[in-house]
Amino acid sequence: MNKQLKRKIVVINAHPSSTSFNHALMQAYIEAVPSDIQVEVIEIGKLNFEPNLKFGYEQRMELEPDLQAAWEKIMSADHLVWIFPVWWGGLPAVSKGFIDRLFLPSQAFSYLENSNRICGHLKDKTARIITTLDQAGWTYKWYFGEPSTRQLKDTTLKFCGVGSVKTHYLGPVRDSSLAQRQIWLAFMQELAQLDYDNLLKKSDQGVMQRLRLYWSN
Repeated sequence: MNKQLKRKIVVINAHPSSTSFNHALMQAYIEAVPSDIQVEVIEIGKLNFEPNLKFGYEQRMELEPDLQAAWEKIMSADHLVWIFPVWWGGLPAVSKGFIDRLFLPSQAFSYLENSNRICGHLKDKTARIITTLDQAGWTYKWYFGEPSTRQLKDTTLKFCGVGSVKTHYLGPVRDSSLAQRQIWLAFMQELAQLDYDNLLKKSDQGVMQRLRLYWSN
């Protein structure tokens, strides 16, 4: 792939423990991405930042270096992969703090002048959400209404301009066998290859757009 067209995936692991199955899922995904795609990682649990938006939106808190670096990675990404466990139906607290501190007005989105309508700043990006649960995915989706993924997908990522967002539920993890976990790890490798293929198509589309522009001049 032409170096100028090299695509980037940013994997965001929202499980605070580096010994969790979520971490193993992250590693399986990263290792399966071919080398001509750049991969960067944000492990929220390892970042040094204040997760509490102490002043609400009345006063802006300066971003700590770790948050600033994380935001630069997000903005430079073509594709975001979020991995997290569902706890009490929602996101882990540290990941919610991460979103509260980073996805801010004028940074992640802007209000249109004299309007409540917004313009998201994460356009031209796609995302994939992988969650682990202690119940079947269909139970969380159809009985409980999938609150964590709907929040992240619809009222955060898409709200801020991200286009296609795919979601996947792996569960129940509790008491799962080694064989079942190997299946989930293999699934992560399949998702990595799928994202790679999709990003290559995106690159091809970008080339054709530039060629059409060139031919029209």
